[in-house]
Amino acid sequence: MQIDKLRGRELDQLFKAILSLRDVEECYRFFDDLCTVNEIQALAQRLEVARMLREGYTYHKIETETGASTATISRVKRCLNYGNDAYAMALDRIKEEERQEASEPIID
Repeated sequence: MQIDKLRGRELDQLFKAILSLRDVEECYRFFDDLCTVNEIQALAQRLEVARMLREGYTYHKIETETGASTATISRVKRCLNYGNDAYAMALDRIKEEERQEASEPIID
């Protein structure tokens, strides 16, 4: 993994902080303090590019809908094909959580 070069106490601390967040609202607050708006948008854009690539969208459609460059799309595609399967893992978990939420009965 490329990130192994960065492995250490500071990165462990960052990941533990992220894992400690309890809900989406806490994520908004934490990332608002941690990152610039552009950094957050770039991360969200890459995840959306990964979702769209997995669903078979063309580069042109992804560029149009996300504003991502072909270089970004290519990098994400390379990670999907030859990476650590982390995009797939995260996207599958999100989809499963959405399925579960949709099937839960509404209790008043």
